[in-house]
Amino acid sequence: MSERRSVLKTVRAIAIAVVCMAPSAGNIGSCGQDAEALDPQKFLAAKNTVDCQACLDCGLTTVVCDQACDGVVPPSASFPGGCLPLVHDGEVCLDALSASGCDDYASFVADQGATIPTECNFCPVDEAGNPDRDP
Repeated sequence: MSERRSVLKTVRAIAIAVVCMAPSAGNIGSCGQDAEALDPQKFLAAKNTVDCQACLDCGLTTVVCDQACDGVVPPSASFPGGCLPLVHDGEVCLDALSASGCDDYASFVADQGATIPTECNFCPVDEAGNPDRDP
C-alpha cells in the first residue's frame, strides 16, 4: 500500500509541475514575441510578394495586382497617424492573406469596392476617414 501511495504522490507532483510549465496568459497569442512596431516598408514589401503571387495563381488582373507585382514600395509609405501595428499583427495578416482562396483574393485586390481581411485591418477608420476608436 505505501508503495502505491508513493507512486500516486510522484504522479501528482509531475502533473502539478506540467501544469505550472504552461504558458502564462500574457504569452498566449503573442508567441512570446516582444512588442515591436511593424515597419511599413518591410510589411508592404512582404505583402506585395503575397499579393502578386495570389494574383498570378488566381489569374487576377487589377491595378492592385500590377502594383504588387511591380514590387515598388514608396519611400513615404506609412501607417496612418496614431496607428501602431506590431510585427505580430503583420505576420497574422500575411498568414491570413496566404490562406485566402481566389474568390476572397479577387475581392481584396478589386479595382473598385475592395475589401480587407479583418486580420489586416490594423487601423480601422470611421465613415469620415478618422480613426475608429470603437471597431
